[in-house]
Amino acid sequence: MSDIASVSLARPLEEIADELGRSFAEFGFGVVRDHGIPQELIDRAEALSKEFFALPDETKRQYQLPGGGGARGYTPFGTEKAKDAKVHDLKEFWHVGRSLPDGHALSEFMAPNVWPGEVDGFEETFAELYAAFEEAGGRVLEAIALHLDLPRDFFADTVRDGNSVMRLLRYPPLEGKEAEGAIRAAAHGDINTITLLLGAEEAGLELLTTEGKWHAVGSEKGALVINVGDMLDRMTNGRLRSTTHRVVNPQGEAAYRARYSMPFFLHFRPDFVIETLPSCIDPADPDDHPEPISSHEFLQQRLREINLA
Repeated sequence: MSDIASVSLARPLEEIADELGRSFAEFGFGVVRDHGIPQELIDRAEALSKEFFALPDETKRQYQLPGGGGARGYTPFGTEKAKDAKVHDLKEFWHVGRSLPDGHALSEFMAPNVWPGEVDGFEETFAELYAAFEEAGGRVLEAIALHLDLPRDFFADTVRDGNSVMRLLRYPPLEGKEAEGAIRAAAHGDINTITLLLGAEEAGLELLTTEGKWHAVGSEKGALVINVGDMLDRMTNGRLRSTTHRVVNPQGEAAYRARYSMPFFLHFRPDFVIETLPSCIDPADPDDHPEPISSHEFLQQRLREINLA
């Protein structure tokens, strides 16, 4: 079995597009280095994320927004569960979304952000990181467009003002001998277009191969792990795969410490209609592809399945 591609985004995209595309087709995952998000910003964001999660429980819960489906602010332990899972995941998280100007045509789809007053520099740092994630994601989408023989800027309008969400995640330390190998986030697929993940250098992320085996996904410090979400899978009729993945507790001492990570769920615009690309339809079976659906409708459908709507 070949392994997950690891490519430098500093290279011309034409040189890496097919390597990355093949990795997305086989694994649904790829790793990108030299992605342009400064290490200083990553370090600052990690420190502020830890500072927020160290706040007392009652302080954090003030930022839990009822009826918002967890799209902004704080979500405590025991809220989210994977589709069809019997138990809730062992994690707490904070969501930062897009900040839209007053009167924006898409503001009905995106609630304003909330920011914790207890952590200095939180809003500035995570607004900066959100923009940096978006820029890196746009470059990955350009590579995907080239791989699919589409115009390089094909995805630019599809994600402009998209409903993308950045998640700050904390998995608590576990105790007892059963901690090693415990499931921290149950097997699931991502709903969105592509996910960009910071923090995968800590062992534990695994994907399910087409042979039905769990395969560890690793990366070096500061690299981004990218995976295909259900929306892009749907658009490419499964040519680029949204792969089931999970987070397990590592073996050894790492099993007993908290795990932190920051995924960025890059989304299409809420009013974008996800239709199968003509090049991804088999001429011998022209009806074998999903029905068109708006990205907002698809998102709501999936959020209900995972207990967030």
